[in-house]
Amino acid sequence: MTTDELREAVASGRIDTVVLGFCDMQGRLQGKRFTAQHFLDAVLEHGSEACNYLLAVDVEMETVPGYEMASWERGYGDFETVPDLATLRETPWNEGAALVLADLLWHDHSPVAASPRQILKAQLDRLAERGWSALAATELEFIIFDESYREASVADYRGLTPANHYNLDYSILGGSYVEPLIRRIRNEMTAAGMVVENSKGECNLGQHEVNFRYEDALVTADNHVVYKTGAKEIAVQEGLAITFIAKYDEREGNSCHVHFSIRDGSDAPVFADSPETFDSFLSGVLASLRELTLFHAPHVNSYKRFAEGSFAPTSVAWGNDNRTCAVRVIGEGMARRLELRSPGADVNPYLSLAAIIAGGLDGVDRGLPATPALEGNAYAADEQRLPGTLREGQQLFAASALARSAFGDEVVDHYVNNARVELDAFDAAVTDWELRRGFERF
Repeated sequence: MTTDELREAVASGRIDTVVLGFCDMQGRLQGKRFTAQHFLDAVLEHGSEACNYLLAVDVEMETVPGYEMASWERGYGDFETVPDLATLRETPWNEGAALVLADLLWHDHSPVAASPRQILKAQLDRLAERGWSALAATELEFIIFDESYREASVADYRGLTPANHYNLDYSILGGSYVEPLIRRIRNEMTAAGMVVENSKGECNLGQHEVNFRYEDALVTADNHVVYKTGAKEIAVQEGLAITFIAKYDEREGNSCHVHFSIRDGSDAPVFADSPETFDSFLSGVLASLRELTLFHAPHVNSYKRFAEGSFAPTSVAWGNDNRTCAVRVIGEGMARRLELRSPGADVNPYLSLAAIIAGGLDGVDRGLPATPALEGNAYAADEQRLPGTLREGQQLFAASALARSAFGDEVVDHYVNNARVELDAFDAAVTDWELRRGFERF
């Protein structure tokens, strides 16, 4: 939607609300809903403001210590939310509403370095310095439950009823059961300007995914967070709940496979036209994977998805069309690309894509040679293992010279503290597992 189209829609009464949102550390949209006329009169040209604590809270939106950019000592001031009008779109699942994503700036107009969108844009700028651009796609899996979000909360998320009761991977019949919801998601994301390719059932009970066209990497990340929010909002309207948690139960987790490739200034495929560059980029992604896993697996729960025989990777290896590896190489010619399989559906797409670029460019800069493709079962291979816990991922990230050179100390320290906050909360919690294992039996 262009700004002229927005003005016409507001004048006709079709649009009465504009959402100005940005992605927080947890991958959620935060922001404000404006009356559409006020947005046009006051926000379109000058942006708005939001409390900088929004990038310095935990999952529960509680203020927590340890952040340099925002604290009680610094007064929890504002940063500016500046609309990126290239992201303006109608959101047909919310009647009368449009949405635009924002970049975060300080009052001197310098970027907020720890903002996920800014982190990705900085890495895309590094690609642009070489005359390259990135294309990407993210495949988000989710589980649908018959209960509403409110009912799931009242039940403390126990004993919920999956919308499907068997493995319906690729099942047309199984997908038909939830087609009213999935059809709305497909159609309304299309109406919001995204190019939906397909939907399909997955392995876990009630598990599905909706897939979108390969796009410019920033567009893909933007669409990812809009889709994820919109899918939840549509589920609410249908009286259902969906979750993107990485590991809901002991069955298959919710993945977010990230497809990635590079084009040059002539839109030629670098990975196909320059095998040496591809080899070095791929080797760089692998060499950095352990130390940058925090950007692919941000939560305590994320690491429980790394389980043998689950189609989630456990080892640092690549293979040609091999789904047991952390990196699967697929496609020919223009379609040649790598698929990173370590992120779960809880991933922040801006951070994951930024980590792929940072690792790949490090491999190119160092001229890393090709490593042999793994043949067979990577679960049984004698390869380095992905970090097994958030604590290990945090420690590797904190000590990573690559992370500090690529993202800067401010960004690294910010996300290390975010992981510390989650670990402290988890360490203090008494889990159901502990009660079941430790309570006396008679």
